[in-house]
Amino acid sequence: MDGSAETISRRGFFRGQFGARPETAQGWYSVVGLPAGADDVFWDGWADDSGLFVVGDHGAINHFDGEDWTRMACPAPVPIHALWGTDRSNLWAVGWMGLILHHDGEVWSQMRGCVVDAKGKYASVDENTPLFAICGGPDGQAWAVGDRGMVLRFDGTDWLVEDAGTHAHLRAVICLDDGRVMAAGGDGTVVLRGTGGTWQALDCPVASNFTAALALPDGRVLLAGGRYFIQANGFRGDLVLWDGERFEKQFSDTEFSRFRALGRTNKGVVTLGDAGQIHLIGDNRADRLQSGTGHDLLGLVDLPSGDVMAVGDYGSFLVGDSAALTCFAPAIQPGEDPSNWSEMTSGTDRQLWGMWHDPDQDMLFACGEEGTVLVHDRGQWEALPPAGALGIHDLARAPDGGLLAAGQLGEIHHFDGTRWRMHFDLHMDVTILSMWTDGNGQIFAAGDEGLVLHWAGDSWERMPSGTKSALYGLWGMDAEHLLAVGDFGQIMRWNGTRWDEFNAGTEHFLFDVWGRSLSDIFVVGLSGTIGHFDGSRWHITPARARNDLLALTGTDSDVVAVGAAGAAARYDGQRWHMDPTGTTAGLRAIAVEGTGRYFAAGDGGTILCRDAQ
Repeated sequence: MDGSAETISRRGFFRGQFGARPETAQGWYSVVGLPAGADDVFWDGWADDSGLFVVGDHGAINHFDGEDWTRMACPAPVPIHALWGTDRSNLWAVGWMGLILHHDGEVWSQMRGCVVDAKGKYASVDENTPLFAICGGPDGQAWAVGDRGMVLRFDGTDWLVEDAGTHAHLRAVICLDDGRVMAAGGDGTVVLRGTGGTWQALDCPVASNFTAALALPDGRVLLAGGRYFIQANGFRGDLVLWDGERFEKQFSDTEFSRFRALGRTNKGVVTLGDAGQIHLIGDNRADRLQSGTGHDLLGLVDLPSGDVMAVGDYGSFLVGDSAALTCFAPAIQPGEDPSNWSEMTSGTDRQLWGMWHDPDQDMLFACGEEGTVLVHDRGQWEALPPAGALGIHDLARAPDGGLLAAGQLGEIHHFDGTRWRMHFDLHMDVTILSMWTDGNGQIFAAGDEGLVLHWAGDSWERMPSGTKSALYGLWGMDAEHLLAVGDFGQIMRWNGTRWDEFNAGTEHFLFDVWGRSLSDIFVVGLSGTIGHFDGSRWHITPARARNDLLALTGTDSDVVAVGAAGAAARYDGQRWHMDPTGTTAGLRAIAVEGTGRYFAAGDGGTILCRDAQ
């Protein structure tokens, strides 16, 4: 060395800095060291020779300086959706509640949005309109777009509102080489800003909800997004090419998951989307790449090393090495991924609503419509006599060792091994949805209209629950520590004396609750909502158009949740992973044996089995 400052190679700065690449990785692998958990959601990133920024929910701004990760201070704790800048001393971020941040090379400062009212709550004003995308040019001018057709332009000094002539939600914006700007969003909305500053609507025949746009050579633009199809029971992706005059849907014969982001590499265009799908688009073909994840991927970032990075749900942060764009997945369609579950013969086509594992006798039961009760015996499912004529939603061990079955009209039936008899009748049109017992004679039941029943040895008594909302799931550590979950994020907590509210910070319906201890509790619910209580506070994973998760349970080593359209997710102690089931039937109940083998039950008598990991 001659004493001069060493020049850091632009291509070498990040290479190998994200931790050791696992031997089993094939192109994409998770970054080591990023301070992220299962409740984190990352939306975008930005990199230069000096480091990398990754942004997401809760005002998360994580910075990597080539050696260490740090969480940077954010003026507002709201989701940050997109980044753009000419350099790190002129870096912009946009997000929820109209948030606009500026980074001057040292700190982030709030420039706009997140206006609060006299009560300290976010005000209902235009400035708080959520923003989702930003782009700009080398002269420092920038455009940000968001809900209800919001378009903002930065003129070098101020952010000014522009009228784009639409009220559609806008989710993508790009600057074209000739000085024009294009924005796109819901229901096929595409608007173009001419060099004179006037916006005009373009006639796009594909009514997709566009989430990404990419400028291509010769003035062309590739748009990506997705639509919900009832017959597919889910979202499907759209790729649409604009050649400067007209729009044309690409790969019409190929089924994609909903697209979230686009990027250009030396091998072609890369797309990211739901269920961990990554595709390489080039030479009139679309090849699916092996991503190694089933989580939704939301943002794509080019690194100075020449590699690429993908970020998304559940703290997903993948870096792609030199093999990332050449390692192809099998040619399978969405929903056809290899399943970790195997289907069992249930002997019924009735809808199944509940499952229960009796730990004392190591027996497994399922229940459902028209009094259906099944028992798993010697590897096969056999039907017990019907428990009445009405639907049964849950089962529990009776104090005398028999079986209790509860369900519609507030009925609880008792099975003595030979026949059923009525154990309790509420005489009300209220359904019991869940039961729990401590195994020592204390039994609780919960259901519609805030119903809570308690058996303490002699009779069933109705308890004041403190809510009129439906309670779908019930779990307890002991008879003095129980949780019940229900409508609009309702969580009620029993302390042995009374029921009190236990706020989790979500308004999504919660359908089930399970825990290992009072400091390790999980809840699941509407649109894939997953929450975890660590003993101090709840961490809620935001829901974004996922299938409802209806039931969960676990062991000391993992947790599994199941739900609508055959959805299943597994938590391995670090992250949640989507768990292909091979079915589109709704899964409404789950149980696990002492060996760690899981069983799930649901629509049309469906019963699945998953071997222990």
